[in-house]
Amino acid sequence: MKTKIDFKLFLITTLTLLVFSNCGYNTIQEEDEAINASWAEILNQYQRRSDLIPNLVNTVKGYATQEEKVLIAVTKA
Repeated sequence: MKTKIDFKLFLITTLTLLVFSNCGYNTIQEEDEAINASWAEILNQYQRRSDLIPNLVNTVKGYATQEEKVLIAVTKA
């Protein structure tokens, strides 16, 4: 009788551990995918920012040329 109780307890404990370990594994996988997605978004923002820097430099160069022309015209007047 005690052997049956011990076996049932062992079986229940083993099944419980298997179920919870599987849930834990799935949770770890879901969180890993969420981290990878977040990191991809960060890299995307870095790429967008680095793509905008040359446009900003060209804009500043254009305004510098315009400002130079205005300054020369003002000093001649």
